[in-house]
Amino acid sequence: MNTHRRVLWPGAVAGAVVLMAGACSGSAGGSENASSNDCVHVIDEDTGETGKECLPLAPESERVDLAEPTFSDPTEVTNPLHPNSAVDQVIMGGQVDDAPFRTEVSLLPGTKTIKFDGRTVQAIIQQYAAYSDGRIHEVALDWFAQADDGAVWYLGEDVFNYEDGVVADTEGTWQAGKDKAPPAMIMPADPEKGDVYRPENLPGVVFEEVTVREVGRTVDGPYGKVEGAMTVRELHMDGSTEEKTFAPGYGEFSTGNDGGDLEAVSLAVPTDARPGPLPTELAALDRAARAVQDGEVTDADLSAVRGAWTAYRDSDAVPKLLDRQMTRDLDALDEAVGAKDEEAIKDAALRVAQNTTDLRLRYEPVRAVDLDRFGMWARQLGIDAQAGAEGAVAGDVTGLELVWERLKDDVAGAAAAAVTADLREARQAADGRDMERAGQVAASLREDIANVAP
Repeated sequence: MNTHRRVLWPGAVAGAVVLMAGACSGSAGGSENASSNDCVHVIDEDTGETGKECLPLAPESERVDLAEPTFSDPTEVTNPLHPNSAVDQVIMGGQVDDAPFRTEVSLLPGTKTIKFDGRTVQAIIQQYAAYSDGRIHEVALDWFAQADDGAVWYLGEDVFNYEDGVVADTEGTWQAGKDKAPPAMIMPADPEKGDVYRPENLPGVVFEEVTVREVGRTVDGPYGKVEGAMTVRELHMDGSTEEKTFAPGYGEFSTGNDGGDLEAVSLAVPTDARPGPLPTELAALDRAARAVQDGEVTDADLSAVRGAWTAYRDSDAVPKLLDRQMTRDLDALDEAVGAKDEEAIKDAALRVAQNTTDLRLRYEPVRAVDLDRFGMWARQLGIDAQAGAEGAVAGDVTGLELVWERLKDDVAGAAAAAVTADLREARQAADGRDMERAGQVAASLREDIANVAP
């Protein structure tokens, strides 16, 4: 479940949320934070200033997150409305602040040890990587554990917010057991209409209160109807609310709407997978998208990628959101070429390549697609280094590092050592703003990943 983008960043006034009346007594969801009689003051999202108004919190009697959870097998997540019960990777798309927005949500290998309330719990690790206009925007590592009753608890996250390819801040980071942060229920075991819970409950840093509005819904999925969905309303620290939908086989399914900010599932695997050979039309689109990304875009290149897209779309089912995104990005590429806007051309071509790679998840294993994503970012690193785009180069290296985190445990020996060493050198070149060296390492990384067995 993505809760990152709604976190407020109070900056110097972090912790300025005032809690009136007494604190809760030791329940996991409440800990030392707000009870139904407390006043969690509204915080202005833009200024970080604390207002006089209290958030309209639900009565304590409606909350389902106040019992103390027991974790006997916390990394075995089976809750159908939580993504990690059935999904290896979810691709989400849409727009935020009028810019194309895309996320990769992936289950990472390994676990995270979290200590709180005198106990130690192993949590699964989910990597959330968000891209705005194709470029890195936010990264978060989320930690989840399922209690014995089937509810999933959020045990914290490491957050990295990016500006121009580099980390601007890590605000929104929290961990259960640190700075009085409690574990927080992120998905009830068997949610019912009217249930209330707090996926984040550290006022002044992160805070959300969720009310279940409807259960048992049927929604339109990427490739057909999906039954058993749930709609909720989230109350945020600035007093705003947001509607979200969750669906079995996907987890968080959509946030926002078509007319404004929107983040919704494009496709998820294995839920939407159809193992088998890559359709010839999609393979042709992939080749055309690589040619557009990897070279000076000509009218012939534009014609080829548009033709390949039309042929594939006519031959196969394409999720509505991905269809819209690809059409939008091809139009943007066309416009950028006409305006001879080199930066816009690069960004649009990158998004076309990202969309095409996402479509391949329908037919190919996540590992195979991630290997191609690594190659895509290595190509982009060379392109941006040649252009002297320092921020873009730093972001490209982050893209490579994120994909490698998903791949590295399944790559052995000399191949893994070569990638790791070159990635380290790429980061040093980016941090040192050495564009010539970054371009050289980009070529090495392309060779490295070509030596990794598919």
